Parts: sequence; C-alpha cells; structure tokens
Amino acid sequence: MKIATIAEKRAVEQEMDVSGRWSANTLFELLSQTADKYPQQKALTFMLKSGPKDPEETFTWAALRERVAQSANLFRSLGVGEKDVVAYILPNCNEAVLTFIGGATAGIVNPINPLLSAEQIGSILRETGAKVVVTLAPFPKTEVAQLVAEAVALAPDVKTILEVDLKRYLKPPLAWLIPLLRPKVEAKHSAKVLNFNEELDKQSKTLNWVESDEDRIAAYFHTGGTTGMPKVAQHRFSGMIYNGWCAEYQIITSEDVLLCPLPMFHVFAAYPILMTCIASGAQMVMPTPQGYRGDGVFDNFWKLIERHQASFMVTVPTAVAALMQREVNADVSCLKYALCGSAPLPVELFKKFEKATGVRILEGYGMTEATCLISINPVAGERKIGSVGLPFPYSDVKILDCDPAGKIIAERGVDEVGEICVANPGVVVGATYVEADKNIGLFANGTHLRTGDLGRMDADGFIWITGRAKDLIIRGGHNIDPATIEDALAGHPAVALSGAIGQPDAHSGEVPCVYVEVVEGANVTNEELMEHLKANVDERAAIPKYVEIVAELPKTAVGKILKNDLRKLAIARVYTAALQEAGVDATVPEAVEDKKRGLVAKVKKGSADVSDEAITAVLGDFARPWDEIKP
Repeated sequence: MKIATIAEKRAVEQEMDVSGRWSANTLFELLSQTADKYPQQKALTFMLKSGPKDPEETFTWAALRERVAQSANLFRSLGVGEKDVVAYILPNCNEAVLTFIGGATAGIVNPINPLLSAEQIGSILRETGAKVVVTLAPFPKTEVAQLVAEAVALAPDVKTILEVDLKRYLKPPLAWLIPLLRPKVEAKHSAKVLNFNEELDKQSKTLNWVESDEDRIAAYFHTGGTTGMPKVAQHRFSGMIYNGWCAEYQIITSEDVLLCPLPMFHVFAAYPILMTCIASGAQMVMPTPQGYRGDGVFDNFWKLIERHQASFMVTVPTAVAALMQREVNADVSCLKYALCGSAPLPVELFKKFEKATGVRILEGYGMTEATCLISINPVAGERKIGSVGLPFPYSDVKILDCDPAGKIIAERGVDEVGEICVANPGVVVGATYVEADKNIGLFANGTHLRTGDLGRMDADGFIWITGRAKDLIIRGGHNIDPATIEDALAGHPAVALSGAIGQPDAHSGEVPCVYVEVVEGANVTNEELMEHLKANVDERAAIPKYVEIVAELPKTAVGKILKNDLRKLAIARVYTAALQEAGVDATVPEAVEDKKRGLVAKVKKGSADVSDEAITAVLGDFARPWDEIKP
C-alpha cells in the first residue's frame, strides 16, 4: 500500500497492532522466510573496485542464509551468547553483512566506524564489553588493521580477532602482489587472531541451536559523533524488523535492486536498506569498500546504475552535491527513486538533481537512537520539497517543549517550532543508551524519545526540520537557526555545501560564522559570499561575522557535516586572534574534545615568560576553557 496522506497512515495503524505486521521474531527467522521464498534470486553484491566492468561477488538468498548461519555458529563457538558482543570495524564488503546478521543472531552486534581514532574505538569496545572483533587483515593503502590492534590493546575483554583478507576479491596479477605489499602490524594485545573466512568454512551451514523468541537487544550502534563523543545506542529485533517492514510495505519488492554506497557501520545502510532487502527479497549492491568515498565511485556512479539495473539509489546530501558536478553519462531509466537521508537536503540541490536525472527524490528522516526510520516523503500523492515527509505507520511524532528532565512544558501547534519527539517500535524506551545516566531526561513524559532536532509539523502532518537544538547559535541570548544561513548560501551557484556555527565571542557569547565548500571549478571569494548573505539573510543578527571557503568540509562517512570540527577551527582562530591583539605571545593551534568539559582550547606559549594570568586575562572572556600545550 502506498501511503499518500496522514489519514491513510492512521488508517493503516487502525487495521491491526504493529505486532501483527510480521511473523518473524528474530533477524535470522526473517532471513530464512525470504530465503525460502526466493532461494535463487540475487541477495547481496559487493564490488572491490568501481569500474562498470570490474568483478563482483554475489550471494543468492539461499547462499546468504547458509553463510550467515556459519557466521553465527562461529561466534557461538568463540563463547558469544545472547548478551555478548561481536564488534566489527570493517569497510564495506560481504563479510560486513555476514557479521552484522550473524553477530545479531549469536549475540549483540556492534558495528564501529573505522574512521574513528584508536582511543575512540577502544572506548566503545570497553563500554560494550566486546568479546570478538571482526576487522581487516593488513592490506595495502589502509591502516585499519593497525588501528584495531591499538584499540584492542585498550579493551581487555576482546579475546578473539577475526581478520577479513580483501585479497580474496582480487585476481592475479594483483593478488600476487598483496603479500609483497602487505604492511606489518605491531600487536600489543593478547587476543587470538584468526582468519574469518577460513574459520567460517569449518562451520555448519545451519544454526547449531534453536533461537529463543525473546525480542532482545541484538545490536549496539554508536552515534555519529558530529556534536561530541560517540554514545552507544541499543536496538531490539522488533526495531530492526520494523525498519524493513516500513519500506517493504509501501515501496520495495523482490524485483528491486538497491545501489547502496553507504557504510555498513551506519544505521542508514544497516536498517532501511539491508533490512528492507531482507524483508522484501530485493538485491543490495555495495560498490567498493569505501562506498561513495571509493576510487572512481562518483565518476562511475551512473554507469553502475545501468550495469546493475538499479531501481533505487541510496544517497545523502553531500553525495548528491558531488554527483551534480558530473554528467549523467549512462542510461538510468531503470531508476524509480533516489532515497535520501542523513541530513536535510537543500531545496535548490533537490531541484537540480531531479532536473538533471529525471529521478524523484524521496527524502526521509531517521536517527540512530530510534533504530533509524521515523518519516519519509510519500511515494504516492504530494511531496513537499524541503520537508522530511509523513511519519511512518506506527511512528507517533509530537512537537514539544520539555524541561531538562523530560517533563512536557508545552505541545506545539501547527507550524510552531519545538523539539521533535517520537515513539515507535524502534525506540527502546528508558534504555536507548547503554550508559544508564545518558537516558536521564531523554524521554518526554517517559514515552517519546527527544531527538534533539528542532522542527515543526504542518497542517497535513508533514515534518519540517529546522535545525539541531545543540546546533543553535545563541547570540547574547538570541537563538539563531544555522539553517537560515545555510539555506541562503544554497541558492548561490558557486556553493556546494556550507556549515554555519557559532564562533566564540567575548561580548555575545557566540556570533554566527560559516565555512563553505564550493563547486569544483567555481571562482568566488569570501567577500562575494558575504555580500550574498547580507542580501539574502533577512534576520540581521543571523548574518555571519566571518565567512571562509575551505577545500572540503569535514564530514562523517555518510556525509553529515562535522560541526564540532568546525567549532574547533573557529575556537583556534578566534582565540589566537584575541591573544595577538592583546599582545600576548601565545597561539591556539587547536581545540580538542574533552568528555567532561566539552571543547577545550590548547594554548602554545611563545616563550617561558608568558604567564597563565596573562592568557587567562584574554581567554577568560570566552566561554570555552583552555589548557597549555606542554613542551
């Protein structure tokens, strides 16, 4: 059924309770149901390289079920029970999917971003108590193996490391060169190291035990960390399966092919995409280990669509911006829709994409803490460009103002901005985060997850995101939505992306500034962009005090702009300028994240004669603390 209105959504909910919408209790049971229906259909495809004629490895649904069973059996043989954790630190590959499903079947799976630091990965492994880690074997041009070795040294509960050797995806003569080019890894841990695929081959192709019917916690996902240190959220089977049902019920069929260059350590790929394929029998295609970041993926993207006859492409705003700098150089008539999420898509970019490709974008909204899906623009009926659509069936969204404890102060009316709060099968009420103290104040009246996103709901039930509560620029007590600045810049032809933040200010606490990534080959200056902002930002207080063009904005692996990285740049710049203006011989080369104090400026003294008192006399006017960089 294609839902077009809020009334149709509510009608679906009134037909039956959500528990009657599917019969599987576990992820493996859902996979088995699909494998029974479509045993010889293509299920999962991975390409090591992005060329339109490069080799691929494809599993049918029957073969995928067998290999997942072997994965789960392997983890159980290594001591993993229902409450034990299998972590993986992997780029995209078929083994990442096997580990995800197999890890959730044997115990609790914990995907971890390989772009994090060893300290961050080690912290996550300690917090989750991971017993087994699946990662890359040493391989040319990647430092993942060394990174994980350092992280595991910080996580004493890890007993086994299973290594995935990407060499198996290569053919001679390249395969012959890998042993000669393979980097050496210094291991400072006591964990046993085994070859993942060799150990899989020793296992039975059917599960060695009978799963319980419990709707248990089966996955831990860390947050993206765009505004601070990552937190670990927990997900139940019902939330995972709900994500698959949402799309399968409305739009995806067993005949569809989803091209997904997003990482398998992120909820967007793991839930709306992989779960939807498992629920429907559609095929999931992953090009290159790095997805959109892989060599040649953007240049070959439209040819990959044609090669795989993809009916859906999965994307994020930063990838859309990059694709629009390239010609649509293949037959993409097979495409039905582009599924876009992760961050709000600028309206001008939305229009440009649809004009260039003739493909409709379905923009949606989700978050790690809700096991992802919350809303999407309708497949049928009216789409509202700039909104994130209607809530999915069984997702109850309210726009609220809450106190820090979660008590509702007011429920906002039509088109009134407040915090977006949601209750659905993906929300683990009262226990969203692994750390109990992080759940304090997280729920509005104990039922609805407070997303931290600011937004409004219009008279038709469409959700409009207006910003992040934590991203608000607070200028002398006046709240400024960064979207006001970013939307104005999106209308400039030279601007690809922008990130507006509050930079420190001694008088107002913070004032707006913006960092800009321009379209390749564009010729524009900071001054010209400032003039554009003055002409297009109506609110005088929201006009940035500083504009800077950068080669590339810092982003997560799925394209979210890392605003904390921008804040670090601003702190270093503003604090250094203040010290120089005051005649203090010191600089601030960087700002760093401290788990308890937030962002901290690191001060480097120019000489031993510079006193702490002189620095404090200048930097004490700012809100952020500082520490000295010791020689």
